[in-house]
Amino acid sequence: MPIEKRFFGKRIEDIPSEMPEEMREPVQENVSNYNFLSNQSFLNGEPEKAVLDEYQGRASKDYGDASALKVLSYSDNLVEGSNPSAAVLVNQIVQPKLHVATQADLERILKSVSLALQGTYEDSGLVLRSEGEPNSYLARNLYTQIKERNPKQELPVIIPLAGLELSEDKNSNYGLSFTLKEDAEIIYAPILNKPGDFSNEDINEKTGLPERTGNGNRTLYTRDSGLSRLCLSRYLGLYSRDDGLADSNVNGRVVVVDGSAEGASR
Repeated sequence: MPIEKRFFGKRIEDIPSEMPEEMREPVQENVSNYNFLSNQSFLNGEPEKAVLDEYQGRASKDYGDASALKVLSYSDNLVEGSNPSAAVLVNQIVQPKLHVATQADLERILKSVSLALQGTYEDSGLVLRSEGEPNSYLARNLYTQIKERNPKQELPVIIPLAGLELSEDKNSNYGLSFTLKEDAEIIYAPILNKPGDFSNEDINEKTGLPERTGNGNRTLYTRDSGLSRLCLSRYLGLYSRDDGLADSNVNGRVVVVDGSAEGASR
């Protein structure tokens, strides 16, 4: 199934030192009329600038101009930056025809070599391992929502960013919290407690996660508690240990794929 891809993605001059090195070192008929770019291209051009303009307007109007959302910028015809909150807001703008890429989408893009992802990083989900630190306030909030849906749900789980919406939340360190959409996918993923190497052949196509670790030329990075972000790193490793949910730099990209029934059939 061909996937239509685009990059969204604030130029940050001082890259946070706590970000993993792989992320630190060196992409619409108006909003609804997209000119898709593929063949290893990054998002660029005026239609994408229209999306960014709406993004910035909503960040100010609906979310109190939260600093966690001040991470996308348009420079040299390219939209740069990414963190989970930014990706969720982009998703709210482009849905329902489009959605931000899940980890499974990113793995399909890698497999098809249809977009050059190496050298950038892409956020795809949140990983919940416990109600504790890091990000305990948001972790407890999401845990409560998950248990309301399924009291027997085990942890750890990954929640694709496409299944979340933002809420302004003065009690959160980020000024924001995450709300599960009605159709949110909650994926039980015990592999996210098992750091190690893996290969492309180990990837589960439905989840985009490795089914095992041990040998391979890619690495899964994990932690043992709290809430963290899941992202594909510039060396194509999987980071599920980063607790800096607001961190971003110019290497970040938000990938958007065609989520329509028509697009899914192509």
